[in-house]
Amino acid sequence: MTRKLEGKIALVTGGTTGIGLATAKRFAEEGAHVYITGRRQAELDAAVADVGNATGVRVDSTQLDQLDALYAQIGAEKGTLDVLFANAGGGSMVPLGEISEAHYDDTFDRNVKGVLFTVQKALPLLAKNASIILTGSTAGSSGTAAFSVYSASKAAVRAFARSWILDLKDRNVRVNTLSPGATKTPGLVGLAGPDAQQQQGLLDYMASQVPIGRVGEPVEIANAAVFLASDDASFVNGIELFVDGGQAQV
Repeated sequence: MTRKLEGKIALVTGGTTGIGLATAKRFAEEGAHVYITGRRQAELDAAVADVGNATGVRVDSTQLDQLDALYAQIGAEKGTLDVLFANAGGGSMVPLGEISEAHYDDTFDRNVKGVLFTVQKALPLLAKNASIILTGSTAGSSGTAAFSVYSASKAAVRAFARSWILDLKDRNVRVNTLSPGATKTPGLVGLAGPDAQQQQGLLDYMASQVPIGRVGEPVEIANAAVFLASDDASFVNGIELFVDGGQAQV
């Protein structure tokens, strides 16, 4: 069988854990050479070893000089980029009335500024028919208590895709948003704190909100990313693909 990303060069930011790591592994399984970024060297080294056909580059996506160095390395080593999965980001739960400027700046720097400049600085390297995938969230289109800043940041990501497909229409570059629902990742369970019982309680509650009756697994999000990255999605542009067990539809 032909692998869907054979010979492609892909970049997965925030690729050391959770959805990013699962996607990097699936991209490599489909034949891509994958560049993985992360902020911590030990986790980055472990991810590269796990993925196999991969190169790790230590990058904080909010630091523009580090993005410049990343793309200079990819350009020198490969000369082009076929798939960009702008996945790095995150957030924490803080209710209205307790939101600090630091919380706002951290969330928007990681989820909005980082995504914007990760994509913009990649433009000179992007091949014809390249695929850009932005990580959104069901939180970007639905309400979640104590999660308003994160939700707003993911709504901004969705808005980016709508406008960028117009900016890039003459280059045949596709931009799509991949929006996971509740997915069993270290980032999600960490919202409940270090107690294992509280973490399981959070997962059980989230599963109860999903029509399919469970939370997702990172590989299920990764499989959707493979579709968007591949030629199977050659006429898919500007969409928000919910991979959430139906949660956003009810």
